[in-house]
Amino acid sequence: MKLIQWGFIGCGEVVEKKSGPAFSEIEGSKVVAVMSRDERKARGYAERHHISRWYTDAQELIDDAEVNAVYIATPPSSHATYAIMAMKAGKPVYVEKPLASSYEDCARINRVSEQTGMPCFVAYYRRRLPYFEKVREIVERGVIGKVVNVQVRFAVPPRDVDYAPHGELPWRVQPDIAGGGYFYDMAPHQLDYLQQLFGVIVEARGICVNRGGLYKAEDTVSACFEFENGLAGSGSWCFVAHESAREDRIDLIGDRGSVSFSVFDYQPIRLHTSRGEESFAVPNPPYVQAPLIKNVIEHLQGISLCDSTGESATPVNWVLDRILGKF
Repeated sequence: MKLIQWGFIGCGEVVEKKSGPAFSEIEGSKVVAVMSRDERKARGYAERHHISRWYTDAQELIDDAEVNAVYIATPPSSHATYAIMAMKAGKPVYVEKPLASSYEDCARINRVSEQTGMPCFVAYYRRRLPYFEKVREIVERGVIGKVVNVQVRFAVPPRDVDYAPHGELPWRVQPDIAGGGYFYDMAPHQLDYLQQLFGVIVEARGICVNRGGLYKAEDTVSACFEFENGLAGSGSWCFVAHESAREDRIDLIGDRGSVSFSVFDYQPIRLHTSRGEESFAVPNPPYVQAPLIKNVIEHLQGISLCDSTGESATPVNWVLDRILGKF
């Protein structure tokens, strides 16, 4: 079995809580080096997780002879740069979502992946979580019949860090770093999963406004979209809502029933048919990226195929950019 020896570019919260430990828990995988421009973060992560080497320069990590695969967990604006550097060095990459901060950068990544023959995987880990596999099973078995409409609703109050009139705002609401506001960070998970279920979205339009005035990026979005199979969908996202309006819900409406589920809260899946209402509570693993990371590792070892790739992720950015009116 080929041993996949990872180098991490980025040592932030996502790596700490959702992904990092899984890389060392999966058979045939080991983390051998980490990098952050912040020396304290790089050294601290390496020491906490017993990793032998740490860097403050991405090129040094990529050039490390023991590193044969690279995980990129930085803000989206640098994804393309680091992914291209690694693939040109002959090393496959696993990139945090969204794949990049623009559709154009996604296309650049895919071109280099094709030119170098190096695979690019993207961390749309909900594709492999048991919770979402249950939803897919319900749809594919035809329990709700033919799906005729999709509705996405998401609303949350502002975060404490959003109130920073004289301080630095989170990078997630800085469009030059994130690609947009919180919409560009949260909606990709919803859109990728829906495209996995129903195919690529071929048309999308949106209205994007700022109602809270806490930062310059959009904080409220309404959109409509159409999948390649003709299915219509709509979505609303608000990141400055009152607590009473908090919601995380997708409704899949069929001609024989409907199924409702959340994307971030993992509330019980609710199925409505002529038989009545059923509820399914489906637990996820402690490290939510673990099933997808295992799939990526097995792909690199030649055991199985992973479908969460640069090519599958790029249509998500196309939809995001269309909704935000980038083109």
